[in-house]
Amino acid sequence: MFRKYRIKSHFRFCTFLTLALILIIVATGTVLGFNDSAGITKEQYVEIKIIAGDNLWNLARLYGPKDQDIRRIVHRICMINNISAHEIQPNQNILIPIN
Repeated sequence: MFRKYRIKSHFRFCTFLTLALILIIVATGTVLGFNDSAGITKEQYVEIKIIAGDNLWNLARLYGPKDQDIRRIVHRICMINNISAHEIQPNQNILIPIN
C-alpha cells in the first residue's frame, strides 16, 4: 500500500531542499512586506528658526519637497515637531522634511 522511496543522490536532494527553503523564506518575506526598501532610505530634514510673520504654509512651500501637496507637507511638519499649525512662535526651531 505504501511505496518506499529511496534517495539516489544525497547531494541533489540536499540542494533541492536548500533551494526550496530559500524560496519559501523569500516568498513569505515578500507576502508579509519584509522586503520593502522604505526602511533603507532615511528621511532628511532642514532645521528652520521661526521669525515673526512666518507660517507653516509658506515654510512648507519654500523648503518642502516640490512634488508634494502643501497640505501633506504641513501635516508632516506638525507631526514631526509635535505642534499644530497655529502654535509656532518666533525663535522656535522646527524641522521641515526635504524629501
